[in-house]
Amino acid sequence: MVAPRLISCVLGLATLTLTACTATVGGPAETSPAAAVSAGTAPALTADAYRDALGEQRANVRKALASVSSARTIKTLDERMERADETLRAAADALSALAPPVEARVQHEAYVASLRDFTAAIGVALGKVDDRGICTAGGVFSAVADKLQALDQAGTSLKALGDYPADVVAVKAARKQTRRPANGRFLRSERLNGRSSLLIDNGGSRDAVVTVLRGKGKAFSVFVRRKSTFKVTGVRDGTYEIFFTHGADWDGRAFTRSCSFERFEKPVRFRTTYTATQIKWHDWRVTLHSVTGGNAPTTDVDPGSFPS
Repeated sequence: MVAPRLISCVLGLATLTLTACTATVGGPAETSPAAAVSAGTAPALTADAYRDALGEQRANVRKALASVSSARTIKTLDERMERADETLRAAADALSALAPPVEARVQHEAYVASLRDFTAAIGVALGKVDDRGICTAGGVFSAVADKLQALDQAGTSLKALGDYPADVVAVKAARKQTRRPANGRFLRSERLNGRSSLLIDNGGSRDAVVTVLRGKGKAFSVFVRRKSTFKVTGVRDGTYEIFFTHGADWDGRAFTRSCSFERFEKPVRFRTTYTATQIKWHDWRVTLHSVTGGNAPTTDVDPGSFPS
């Protein structure tokens, strides 16, 4: 069986126009008055009417993007992304049906096209959230940064023609990053004044954060880079649960891309014993990747249940 390895050792050291035509059989075709009007271009909206219509959709889009931006869990992010995708599509359809003032027609069409492009990008990102390719709101906006910037520019050009409310972009999108704390960087830690140690071996292709709980409290969280090891010393006596998350680009609280969440099924116990002549304690070693002969099965953890 191939599984991560857990080793214990005891040591001894201290997003219409309708036209209707009628014809009389045997006579010339007749066009209804309504059709005569609609057969051409629909009358352009006044600047005020156009401004009002834009403002309504602006509010919808900004609200949807702000909602995605504030998502703090993958489940919430997925739900808000689905709603944003629907909102953006409805906004693009509503704006496409408008007849803008003649002087704004070119910019309006460019704006709608850009909004559709951005909506398509959001749809792609939604799929990646579903499969954990993208894990945070920041990761979403980094993935769609180019389309968001193009939408912002198209909105700015339209707005400049008559103070039209086309500035829908209210969030910042950082370019794709790969942030990595130093190997062995503690993200949180209680006082480590025990005798035992935990050697963490991350031989996988992604960075990891290992979070260790004693009871309901978090003992420590530590960043271990891919293809690296780190030994936590001073571990106090007690029974511990070990959780770990792999991914790319640590934003300070989560990996923004390629994330997974697991825990070791069995807890580990650190214990110090004293005799008249010796002090003995348990040290443990865990591997975060599969190894031949591994004896410590792991289980996937719902991201909402992972210790934050």
